[in-house]
Amino acid sequence: MSEDEGLLGPRQIRELADRIGLRPTKSRGQNFVHDANTVRRLVSLAGVGPKDRVIEVGPGLGSLTLGLLETGAEVVAIEIDPLLAAQLPRTVAERMPDAAERLQLIESDALKVASLPDPSTDPPATALVANLPYNVAVPVLLHLLQIAESWRTGLVMVQLEVAERLVASPGSKVYGVPSAKLAWYAEATKAGTVPPRVFWPVPNVDSGLVRIVRRDPPDCSATREQVFTVVDAAFANRRKMLRSALSGLCGGSAAASELVAAAGVDPTARGEALDIGRFARVADQLAAAGRI
Repeated sequence: MSEDEGLLGPRQIRELADRIGLRPTKSRGQNFVHDANTVRRLVSLAGVGPKDRVIEVGPGLGSLTLGLLETGAEVVAIEIDPLLAAQLPRTVAERMPDAAERLQLIESDALKVASLPDPSTDPPATALVANLPYNVAVPVLLHLLQIAESWRTGLVMVQLEVAERLVASPGSKVYGVPSAKLAWYAEATKAGTVPPRVFWPVPNVDSGLVRIVRRDPPDCSATREQVFTVVDAAFANRRKMLRSALSGLCGGSAAASELVAAAGVDPTARGEALDIGRFARVADQLAAAGRI
C-alpha cells in the first residue's frame, strides 16, 4: 500500500489540516492521533470486524475512522466541526476508496443526536469506538448509552483521569457520579494507556482506554432518571452521610434515614460506598414515598 493510501501519519495529518485551514481548538478538545500503530492497537482492542456497525464520535481528520474501515466494519461518524465533516468523506475516498460506501457521516453535536441510528432506515449499531474529546467525554458517553441501546461493546479513549473515574469501584477516592451512572448501563474496565506524543497537537496529559461491555441495569422499580437523581444528590457533597445528602429530597434527615434504612443501606454511609445496585434500592424507597 502506498503512502497515499491507508492510515494517516504525522505528515498526512498536518497536510490535511493545512488543506482545510484547520487550527485545532482546545474548546472542542481537538487532538488528532497521528500514529498508525496506536490506531491499530485501539481497533484490535475493540475487537470489531466486518460484521460490525461502529459509532465513532469526533472522527476529526479520520485517523481512527480509517482504522475501523480497514477491518471491514461500517462506521457511523458523528462530527460537530463543519470543516472536518466536509473533509472526512474525501479523505476516506482518497485513502480507502473501496471503503467509502461503508462510511455514514452525521454532522451534529453528539449530545444533540436524539436517536442513533434511525431505527426506521438504518441497521443497528453494534459497537462504540471513539477518541472522545476530553471536555465532553462523560456526558457524550452516557448520552450514547442512553439513545443507542443496540451497541453492546465499546472502547473509548479519554483523558487518563477521566478513564480512572469511569472504571472506579465503590470505596475508591475517585469513585463518583460518572462511575455510578456508567455502571447502570455497563461494566467498564481499563484497557491501557496512550502517551501524549501520538497526538497532534500534543496534549499535556496521558490518555486512558476504557473497555465497555453492556449489561442489564439493576432490577428495580425506580426509573433510570430517579436512580440518577439519588446518585447526583449523594455526591453533591462527598463528605455528607446519606441521611444528610438526601435530606433535601426526603424532607429532612430523619425521613431520609428511615427511607435509606428501609432500602437495607446504612444511613450514615456516604455515596462513595454505594454500588449502583444499592443506589437503585434507595431510589425505590424514595420513589415509593413520592420523594422523587
